[in-house]
Amino acid sequence: MPVAVDIHEEQALARSIDRRLIRRLMSYARPFWFPMALGVVLSLAITAADLARPYVFKVAIDDHLVAFSRSGAQADPAAAGEHLRALFALAALLAGLVLASQAMAYLMTFVLQRTGQLIVMRLRSQLFRHVESRALAFFDRHPAGRLVTRLTNDTEALSEMYTSVVVSLFRDLFVLVGVVVAMGRLDPRLTGVSLATLPAVGAATWVFRTKARDAFRRVRVRLASVNAFLAENLSGMWLVRAFAQERRQLARFDRENSEYFAATMGELSVFAVFRPVVDFLGNAALALILWYGGVQVARGRLEYGVLYAFLTYIRQMFQPIGDLAEKYNVLQAAMASSERIFQILDDRTEIPEPASPAPVPARARGHVELRGVWFAYHGEDWVLKDVSLEARPGETVGLVGATGAGKSSIISLLSRLYDARRGAVLLDGLDVRELPTGWLRRQVAVVLQDPVLFSGSVAYNIGFGVDGVTMDQVVEAARRVGAHELIEALPDGYDYIVSERGAGLSAGQRQLIALARAAALDPPVLVLDEATASVDSETEARIQEAIRAMAQARTVVVVAHRLATVVHADRIVVLHRGEVREVGTHRELLARRGLYWRL
Repeated sequence: MPVAVDIHEEQALARSIDRRLIRRLMSYARPFWFPMALGVVLSLAITAADLARPYVFKVAIDDHLVAFSRSGAQADPAAAGEHLRALFALAALLAGLVLASQAMAYLMTFVLQRTGQLIVMRLRSQLFRHVESRALAFFDRHPAGRLVTRLTNDTEALSEMYTSVVVSLFRDLFVLVGVVVAMGRLDPRLTGVSLATLPAVGAATWVFRTKARDAFRRVRVRLASVNAFLAENLSGMWLVRAFAQERRQLARFDRENSEYFAATMGELSVFAVFRPVVDFLGNAALALILWYGGVQVARGRLEYGVLYAFLTYIRQMFQPIGDLAEKYNVLQAAMASSERIFQILDDRTEIPEPASPAPVPARARGHVELRGVWFAYHGEDWVLKDVSLEARPGETVGLVGATGAGKSSIISLLSRLYDARRGAVLLDGLDVRELPTGWLRRQVAVVLQDPVLFSGSVAYNIGFGVDGVTMDQVVEAARRVGAHELIEALPDGYDYIVSERGAGLSAGQRQLIALARAAALDPPVLVLDEATASVDSETEARIQEAIRAMAQARTVVVVAHRLATVVHADRIVVLHRGEVREVGTHRELLARRGLYWRL
């Protein structure tokens, strides 16, 4: 059987910032370089507009308000009018800078959000295409819930990184450099005082980065554990109820939940401390500027407007530093998500297409043969050992044996869901590894014991395997297996919407729809894997009749626990512990009084 999967795999993930992952993530943004560059340019323009506002105030205060108040309105009416006109022009300029900044911010947000969604849409399509092309062994290791998380939550985390972190890092850099340059041009001495708290800010940021990384990892591990526990218990709720284990499972969940709560509170404490520390240091810088600058203003060595501009610039400088916590959290989540996504994309578990496919007809004759086949799901834990069997065109061959004998594995090899380790599986004398995979799977239709039905109409499910199927073909396929009357009796007939996995339909109804789906494909080889094991006697009789109708002019391979299912088979193959022990008709095998007789 396939290897068991560790539901706590996330414990090995969620690294800190990884340059290799960053480079790989940026490769997805490369085709969108123009909108990303536009976002950077807009960010630079917004920063320039924001940095210009304190300087406008400085000019208004020092060159006009202070000068106006000193000269007096009555002393020189012409000068007063000039000051008022200049103040009006500066006010208009300030309003224009605000409007331009807001308009560019809207455009930047729209461009980046759209670009981020396009990048993630492309990545999500690539991820689904990759998953869809994997061999069945891949799905043995990756449960459906985990893959859904990769395709939804993890890709969404990357979208947030592209839209709210990548360009904003440029903007933050522009702000920090621009503020220092602007302050330096206004007053170098006051600039030195303003930057006195930066070493403390750097130390706080370094400590936060270390603590936040560890706290983030703990939260991810505990969240993965909670999700795994929930998935396991919700899927097995009938067993919990049947054994009256509600109290015990609730106690276990409370422990898991409490540990997740403790990890979350640890993360919150780290993030809750960082922002107040940065705010304190920012206010300390403001206090230093106010004290030193105020003394300089009182002594006539500094203008009022310059002091006001410095106070504003310091607020602008500490804003991106304070936002660092949120951006770091987004970046950590993106690193963890990208590592899990790339782990899927780097998986090479696949059934390779033949380098030079053998020429094939439109339809196979249906001659199936296994020659000395050895197969194991992992290592050398052999499920099939030197198995040889044959099913000629038009024959019905039964496969019987105890659970674990290897019957279902043979079916997987016929459809090339797995490849044999040794020996060969042949269709019409050609090794299936030399045949185009798509063509091969159109020649072999499999009906499982628990048939898979998709959300959609009954007609959609019947015509699922046929491109361009018509309604007439769907109805004809249903008639061929005796399912037409049953489907017509449903509330909306062929338009009846099937719930996920066929919920709302009986086992017999699902099985007949699955048989109709196989009939619509009209394959030369029909494989039935315990197709009547989960239905009542009346439905079983109907399904047996449908199988006999479909068996005409095609090869049928029947896997069965109920020996009545294979009594009329042309040949019965008895498997035991992965080996062929007996082959013959029902009467011949009974006469031998061997393993089949004991079964």
